[in-house]
Amino acid sequence: MEKLTMNEKKISTSTIAMIALMTAVTCILGPLSVPIGPVPISLTNLAIYFTVILLGWKKGTVSYVIYLLIGLVGVPVFSSFSAGPAKLFGPTGGYLIGFIFLAMISGWFIEKFPGKRVMYFVGMVLGTAVCYALGTAWLAYEAEMTFQAALMAGVIPFIIGDIAKMIVAIIVAPMIKNPLVKAGYIK
Repeated sequence: MEKLTMNEKKISTSTIAMIALMTAVTCILGPLSVPIGPVPISLTNLAIYFTVILLGWKKGTVSYVIYLLIGLVGVPVFSSFSAGPAKLFGPTGGYLIGFIFLAMISGWFIEKFPGKRVMYFVGMVLGTAVCYALGTAWLAYEAEMTFQAALMAGVIPFIIGDIAKMIVAIIVAPMIKNPLVKAGYIK
């Protein structure tokens, strides 16, 4: 495989391709949403859970940040096929930013405890909690809501669905990862 040099570290073409592929998956799943209030149900976090299981925290976070940049420049990849600075810095933008921490924290647990699905779940719960906290504070400020009202609008309706997404990712992503590792596409 051809190697590209970046900051004196070599990044393989297959690594770049996997980051791009998972960014594309997030771009496909992210816009699919169900509006239930100021914060829609979206599949973005499911895409992130899959990405960090497949790529780890660093590459998974890079993949998600690329997704954010794609949406920031106007490609409609955010929930309900929205995009741009108004979406990123609007009332639900805190959740979009919070997903960076979700990727970092859950991905770190996944790398630190390989094959330990309970620890994957712990990392995903902690990462999601940080995302919830940032998103809720941002929503409360931007929408001029109380923190409790923002919590009721942006967290409580999502807990059960997000736990289900975590379980799906923890079960399915390793089944996808194993053949990719055997083929040499990821480590």
